[in-house]
Amino acid sequence: MGKHDTTYAIRKGKLGAITLDAKTKQLLERILTAVDDGDPRGPRLMDDAERLRGRIRQFTQMKLLPGAIDESPLELACFALQLPLRQLKLPPAGRSGRPNLRDRAEQAAEMLISLLAGQVDEPLLDRATQLLHELPQRTPILDEARLLADAVNLDDFGVTGLILQALHSGRAGAGMTQLADGLEKREQYGYWNARLKDGFHFDAVRQIARRRLENARRAVTLLLDELKEDRPVPSPSGTPGGEG
Repeated sequence: MGKHDTTYAIRKGKLGAITLDAKTKQLLERILTAVDDGDPRGPRLMDDAERLRGRIRQFTQMKLLPGAIDESPLELACFALQLPLRQLKLPPAGRSGRPNLRDRAEQAAEMLISLLAGQVDEPLLDRATQLLHELPQRTPILDEARLLADAVNLDDFGVTGLILQALHSGRAGAGMTQLADGLEKREQYGYWNARLKDGFHFDAVRQIARRRLENARRAVTLLLDELKEDRPVPSPSGTPGGEG
């Protein structure tokens, strides 16, 4: 099958959904688990892609969009979003090292074309990059882009979101204290309430996010309590730990 074929390789999944063919998946797995600067990337990027892909499948089973949809471009976009992106600039101290959604989507589209042009059918590649460009828009034109946006945004919520934030903050040089401070400030400034209001296109996904947010808040409370236990109690003289 050549680059300029008008159709791309698809197969019917168990639920009747159209999914990527095995050859394309194998190519993506090689890219996501390749050795980078002498170090193997391991399964993390592939696992994240499969997790996002599974969430898209869940949304399609929930019938958030009417009728059958071609999941192949959505799956390819899920893999593209896990490609190791260049860091545009160093984040401020205590901030996550993760690029914002617009930068992440634009870089993913660029890398998808540079890595897969000529190896994946052109109509499939075009549709996946179109979804990535639509992803960060406030009101995406494509219904599938709205589905993808909600799946990506849901990643920030719940205990999953806490762990991802900790991983990215650690790569940026932040420690436990900086992470906890950032979590407290997000609550104080109403960050999560704003995200719940404006971050989702489908109310059913917003409800999932709201439930996961409550789980995360309980986990944050436990974390903050443990960090407080580790702080020395000031002595009566004002010197921690004893007489001064």
